[in-house]
Amino acid sequence: MLESIKSLVEAKNVKELRTITEDMNEADIADAVEQLEPEGRVILFRALRKDMAAEVFAYLSPDTKEALVSQLTAPELGRIVDELFLDDAADLVEELPADVVKRILENASPETRRGINQLLQYQEDSAGSIMTTEYISLRPDMNVEQSFKHIREVGTDKETLYTCYVTDPKGILIGVVTVRTMLLSQYADKIGDIMTDTNLISVNTNDDREKVTELFQKYDFIALPVVDSEKHLVGIVTIDDAMEVLEEESTEDFHKMAAMLPMDEPYLAMSVGELARKRVIWLMVLMISATLSGSILTHYQSVFAALPALIASIPMLMDTGGNAGSQSSTLVIRGLAVGELKIRDFMKVFFKEIRVSLLVGGGLAVVNFFYKYAMSGDFLLSLTVGISLFATVIFAQTVGGMLPLLAKAVGFDPALMAAPIVTTIVDAGSLTMYFAVASKVMSMGA
Repeated sequence: MLESIKSLVEAKNVKELRTITEDMNEADIADAVEQLEPEGRVILFRALRKDMAAEVFAYLSPDTKEALVSQLTAPELGRIVDELFLDDAADLVEELPADVVKRILENASPETRRGINQLLQYQEDSAGSIMTTEYISLRPDMNVEQSFKHIREVGTDKETLYTCYVTDPKGILIGVVTVRTMLLSQYADKIGDIMTDTNLISVNTNDDREKVTELFQKYDFIALPVVDSEKHLVGIVTIDDAMEVLEEESTEDFHKMAAMLPMDEPYLAMSVGELARKRVIWLMVLMISATLSGSILTHYQSVFAALPALIASIPMLMDTGGNAGSQSSTLVIRGLAVGELKIRDFMKVFFKEIRVSLLVGGGLAVVNFFYKYAMSGDFLLSLTVGISLFATVIFAQTVGGMLPLLAKAVGFDPALMAAPIVTTIVDAGSLTMYFAVASKVMSMGA
């Protein structure tokens, strides 16, 4: 299909392009647009129906959008922006440079400009910033027949038709009714009689967008109403926008867990300098903090000078401790992210990690003791390493489990307390315990 599109674009056969793309999915057409040269993108884009062009435009990468905006005429640009759903238009304005945004707004209709400005007034990570104001609103005194007529009249430009929201004359949300419920009701039935008006789930415009994704996951919604402080319905968040937020939050957490600053652009779209800047800051912090391990080694020089064989077990202890701590932190961070764990579960997590670490640490210590003894024949050395490993695993898993919860409690992102941070702390702790145990065991042996 892509080769056919490229051939038609080269021949500038707009009529055939429209025919071949008529039954294609908008996301697939966007993929084709991305793979064409700039001149070819415009040719393909102009061959699309007006409504399809807007859908395809919403799927494009920021760089391709910016390039197309500069190539399209003012009327073409105005038609596309007016066809976009308002939340997509607001996202477009947020991600493009100021000079491009100015041209977009100049060519949009006054109604579209007002809608975009309304959405842009909300804080970046709030429910208001990801909602759309294009929803179906019904009155409780309307009957089913009147409601269907209203949906046919205004539904073309709405983002979802399945769920309709019932508001009183002041615009306050009082109920929800689905098209399924209306289809199974009589035409004469009043909306107020068939709507769901108990346990209404909604979010405030200022609620964090992570709360929105949690509600979608918990209740399997396809849309969620957004109200202001006085319970007026001002918009809805649809499932596609919630999933986009979930993807962004997950990506941001992955970056933080790998000790990088969050990246807003795709890997290949970022410059080498920008990628280096995102990485070097945390690496610098971790490098400086890791000097603590060196200080500990210096402090205990006399111990491993007296027993050089101790040095051989340092990498194993540090690696095992780091891995154990990373396991705990990953589980707790994930639990916090999906709502399985709360700050109030601190003590439950603490006691569970203690018990798990006792089993894991005990098993590893016993195996390591016999292995070390078989290899070296030195009972005291084997005992030292075994006890140190046992203590290291307990320390590492406890720290790994507790740090994300502590971060959440003081308002930090739990993802910051992932493998790199935990490993740095555990390394220092494992060395301290190792040489403290070695000093004690050596004194007993002496």
